[in-house]
Amino acid sequence: MPREPDEDEAAQLNRNFQDLLQELRVSQNGTQILFAFLLTVPFSSGFSKVTSFERGLYFVTLVIAALSAAMLIAPAVMHRVLFHQQLKAQLVTVASWTAIGGQALLIFAVSGAVLLVGDFLYGLTTGLVLASMTMVWWLGWFFLLPLRLRLAHRRASAKTSSR
Repeated sequence: MPREPDEDEAAQLNRNFQDLLQELRVSQNGTQILFAFLLTVPFSSGFSKVTSFERGLYFVTLVIAALSAAMLIAPAVMHRVLFHQQLKAQLVTVASWTAIGGQALLIFAVSGAVLLVGDFLYGLTTGLVLASMTMVWWLGWFFLLPLRLRLAHRRASAKTSSR
């Protein structure tokens, strides 16, 4: 990411990390709400009616949501562990990749939850269609569109620099 005018490397790293933490606040809340919802499901009266497939899907989705939550919370903990260790560049890099991994797991957790509810209410075929549509929708917004913009920017930059 380019530096702001009159910004040294340390200030840029601090800004980048603060931007990352701000972005994660949104994802953390959503993931924690999904995780909390999933934690309550087995205690509802209807859970006794689920099939063994739905029970397994529930548990896999719960674990994926837990893993996603851990990865989305991890950058804040990493910062605390590495505080005053002069490792901000490494922290920003690792925390960025951790955040992307957490976002990817979140897509699977949400799609799993949609599959679970869709299967329970309308059957496996409908659940699979809804979960697939959900996964494609989230992948498009989270990764495909930003990567397309990134590629277009690189191509434009390459054309400009080759002139």
